[in-house]
Amino acid sequence: MRKLYKGIHKFQESYFKKEEEFFKRLSKEQEPEVLFITCADSRVDPNLVTQSKPGELFIVRNVGNIIPPYDAIKDKNSVAAAIEFAVLSLKVKDIIVCGHSNCGAMEALYKDERELTNMPHLKDWLKLAAPVKDIVLKYYPMIQSEARQRITEEENVLCQLHNIQTYPFVQEALNAGVLHLHGWYYNIGTGSIYYYNSSEDVFELIS
Repeated sequence: MRKLYKGIHKFQESYFKKEEEFFKRLSKEQEPEVLFITCADSRVDPNLVTQSKPGELFIVRNVGNIIPPYDAIKDKNSVAAAIEFAVLSLKVKDIIVCGHSNCGAMEALYKDERELTNMPHLKDWLKLAAPVKDIVLKYYPMIQSEARQRITEEENVLCQLHNIQTYPFVQEALNAGVLHLHGWYYNIGTGSIYYYNSSEDVFELIS
């Protein structure tokens, strides 16, 4: 915690003072053009990897960057609420779903459920990603270890892109051409980010 407090003082004394006018403008409203949905993993920092300033990204984070299908939404679903607000109120132009390497949530899909008995909320949440595991086991039955992990992480991004299109207001905005979807994959160890090329059905390096 001491490190965090030092960081606060450094922010206030250096960065904030240099950008004080910017923050005054920012305090009145936000106008992000991008909804960035990614994992809660502490190693993933959307603003850092995109070099975005405060106010440029509307960020939603959860375990496994999972988007519940519209028909699976239960009462008080924060992910659905955030998507709704971003699309209908903020009028974002782009939605990015970003997965990442060494994702613990995707690794947990292959664990015995009994290993998660002491984490019932996590166990229930990961059930939303069960279709990802089913796809990998069906189409990549011989793949194991690191290769399976990478494929699972990428397939998860595709599944969540599919899920978000089940939201009627998202589909309406897509049909109107005022909203665009993007699938990204971030490799923590190399700093590389890949985007999903739907025409080629492959993740390609952003360079």
